[in-house]
Formats: sequence, C-alpha cells, structure tokens
Amino acid sequence: MNQNRRKRINDIRDKISELRDELDTIREEEDEYRENIPEQFHGNLHYEQSEEASSNMEEAVESLDQVLDCLEEATQQ
Repeated sequence: MNQNRRKRINDIRDKISELRDELDTIREEEDEYRENIPEQFHGNLHYEQSEEASSNMEEAVESLDQVLDCLEEATQQ
C-alpha cells in the first residue's frame, strides 16, 4: 500500500476512534442514569429502554473496535 492511501486510512481510523470514544461516553452516561433510577422503578418501560439502548451502544462500540482492528491490519500490509 502506498503512503497516500495508508495516510488516508489512518485519518479514517482517527475519526472512527473519536466517534467510538464519544459513543462509549454516551453509553456510560446512560448506564449512570439507569443506576440512579430508584429500585422500585427497575423493570419499568423507561428502565428497560435504557437497558436496551446501553446494550445496543455496547455492541456498536465493540463493532467499531473490530473496524479499527481491521483498518490497522490493512495498513500493516
């Protein structure tokens, strides 16, 4: 791979990494919100929606980690 394409991929990796970190921060905020819901409201609709949102964000973060790993490998070729 030539220098120009490698640099472009590294630029993309940097952007994805920033977005991944931002998404993980939002997930942590959602987790904290849910942890502060009084126990008598655990299991209600808002709690379950928050739990599902956190789970989806966690999966997205893991997927972005895989994308970053693949791009890293691509630039090593």
